[in-house]
Amino acid sequence: MKRPAYFAAGSLLVAVGFVGAFLPLLQTTPFLILAAACFARSSPRLENWLLNHRQFGPVLRAWRERGAIPVKAKRLACAGMVLGYALFWWGHQPSLLLAAAVAAAMIGAAAYVLTRPSAASPCESENPAGPLPR
Repeated sequence: MKRPAYFAAGSLLVAVGFVGAFLPLLQTTPFLILAAACFARSSPRLENWLLNHRQFGPVLRAWRERGAIPVKAKRLACAGMVLGYALFWWGHQPSLLLAAAVAAAMIGAAAYVLTRPSAASPCESENPAGPLPR
């Protein structure tokens, strides 16, 4: 019963992740990290497909092996948070308490991202051992 639920969740997360690849404020990698975790419990074939994907595989493997995030991804994530906060502030004109709470959450998220080890960019981090076994 759990396996189909993990498979469905993984499939949904891949779909959201791929949409995020084309929308500037929707991050791709966190959804694909979660999708790989779901597929690890439901479909080793799809997990392997994600981990060996030409574009996303190196980032996912770096996260899985070392908890590492590429520097470019860190920059984009922080820039996205700043832009998101600015749009939130401008669009909603929140109360001081709400603005402070959202700022604290985003600062916490940025601190988490920035304190992870840095990985080489995906084009620099090809797997020297070749693709993972299927």
